[in-house]
Amino acid sequence: MSTQRRSGGAPGRRPKKVGDVVRAELARLLREDLRDPAIGFATITDVVMADDLRSARVFVSVFGPKDQFKTTVDALNHARGRLRSLVGKNCGLRYAPDLQFAEDHTLERGARVEELLRSIPKPPDEPDAS
Repeated sequence: MSTQRRSGGAPGRRPKKVGDVVRAELARLLREDLRDPAIGFATITDVVMADDLRSARVFVSVFGPKDQFKTTVDALNHARGRLRSLVGKNCGLRYAPDLQFAEDHTLERGARVEELLRSIPKPPDEPDAS
């Protein structure tokens, strides 16, 4: 029986699982530990880990005006060294991933699509063909 390592092909499940753990920890840190007034009402929507688990792209949604997005993402990127250290320590990872925060506008787009769908006039009721 030989043991083979994956080479190439589709990435394994581990980056997704670690990304979920990192997302949960970042959400907890934002809620309980980070006290920066520049960070608005932010939600960590997704974390995409590199295959080697050494870097992560963190997607953030912000409730508020459009300029709050940039301010919040800039503040999070400014605090990423501290967040990286805390994530590495609290999640028990061998390497603390380098965090890169990015804006996530999917919630806004979804709300806009819902609004557009609601604005479509309903067709008149058709009479029964019986």
